[in-house]
Amino acid sequence: MQQHPHTSRRRTGRLAALTAAVAVVVGLTTLNGPGAQAADNPYERGPAPTESSIEALRGPYAVSDISVSSLSVTGFGGGTIYYPTSTADGTFGAIAISPGFTAYQSSIAWLGPRLASQGFVVFTIDTNTTLDQPASRGDQLLAALDYLTQRSAVRGRVDSSRLGVMGHSMGGGGTLEAAKDRPSLQAAIPLTPWNLDKTWSEVRTPTLLFGADGDTIAPVSSHAEPLYSGLPSSLDRAYIELNGATHFTPNSSNTTIAKYSVSWLKRFIDNDTRYEQFLCPLPRPSLTVEESRGNCPHTS
Repeated sequence: MQQHPHTSRRRTGRLAALTAAVAVVVGLTTLNGPGAQAADNPYERGPAPTESSIEALRGPYAVSDISVSSLSVTGFGGGTIYYPTSTADGTFGAIAISPGFTAYQSSIAWLGPRLASQGFVVFTIDTNTTLDQPASRGDQLLAALDYLTQRSAVRGRVDSSRLGVMGHSMGGGGTLEAAKDRPSLQAAIPLTPWNLDKTWSEVRTPTLLFGADGDTIAPVSSHAEPLYSGLPSSLDRAYIELNGATHFTPNSSNTTIAKYSVSWLKRFIDNDTRYEQFLCPLPRPSLTVEESRGNCPHTS
C-alpha cells in the first residue's frame, strides 16, 4: 500500500523528536549519574536511613570540632561547633543547642558529634550566665546561629536558610522562644522543657517535644504537655514522653532522643522524606516510650 507523503513526513518528524528527547534524557542521566535523586531534593545528605542507622552512636560523616571562646562572641557564652569534616557533599543545615538552668554545654555535649555525624553542623553553647531564663536563652540560641552563619570559621559549610534549635530544661523553653521570634527556623526540639508561658500560637516551626514520665523538676503535666498543647494544632508537631526517665535523661547519651531527633531534623531541615517512616506512625508505648502524640508530617 502506498504511503501518503504527508503521513510519512509526520512519522519522520515524530521519530526525530523522539530521538532528540531520548538524547536529552540520556544526557541528563549521564550528567547526574547515580546521584540523580539528589536533583529531586538538593538538601538530601547521606545514605538511605535504617532503624539501625538512626540509632547508631555515629552516622556516616566523620566529625571535627572547634571551640569558640566566650571572649570572641557577643550575645551568648561561646561553645563548641561540631561539623562534618568533608566538604564533598556541599553545605549542611545547622542546629544550636542550649543547656538548662545552672548547666553548661557539657550537659548536652553528647548531642554534638551524634547529630553532626548524621550530616549537620551543631553548635552546643554556653549561656551568658547559668541562671538565664528561657526568653534570654532563646535570644542566645539565635545569636549563636547568627555567629555560626556569619562569622564562624565554618560559616562556608552552613546553609543559612536551613537552621534549627534544641535545648534542655530552660534551654528547651528557650527553644520555643527562639522559634516564636524567628519563624524561618526549620525545626525545634525542646528536651524536658521548662517555661511558664504555655501559649505558643505564634510558632510556625515544626516542633518535637520530649517529656519524661519521672520528671519532678519540670513535670510533664505542667510543662511539656501544656507546651505541646499550646502549639497550633495545624503545625507539624509531636510529643514523645520517655518511659522510666527523669528531667536529666537528656544530659547523657540516649538512643530514643537521638533517633527521633535525627529523624525530625532530617525531615524538616533537610526536607528529607526518607525519614518520615520513623515519625509516622508515632512510636507506641514501649520500654523506652511512655506515650506519644502528634500528626504525621505534612507533605510540602
